[in-house]
Amino acid sequence: QVQLVESGGGLVQAGGSLRLSCAASGRSFSHYTMAWFRQAPGKEREFVAAITWSGSGISYADSVKGRFTISRDNTKNTVYLQMNSLKTEDTAVYSCAATRGDYRVIGNYDYWGQGTHVTVSS
Repeated sequence: QVQLVESGGGLVQAGGSLRLSCAASGRSFSHYTMAWFRQAPGKEREFVAAITWSGSGISYADSVKGRFTISRDNTKNTVYLQMNSLKTEDTAVYSCAATRGDYRVIGNYDYWGQGTHVTVSS
């Protein structure tokens, strides 16, 4: 089993920055593609970004491209989401997830974290 624990969420003003972390334990973290998702109140879960185990493949949702950066440090078993130029519409619960399959298919994700809240104020 793989356990994922997110941290770094909180309250930030619009235009500000925040860095989320997702720490993995259990099985080998380096064998998984990691992704960030978010879900706002009353909305469906939305893909944010993904990164392959080697870090050579990265994908972003159009809504965050140019503002968010996903990265990972396999020596620390941790994936990060650096969020810059935050907007009120970025307010959501952010969760990390792990898959050995196609990152585009939500059903392929084997493990999910509990989520961390991000609130962007105007």
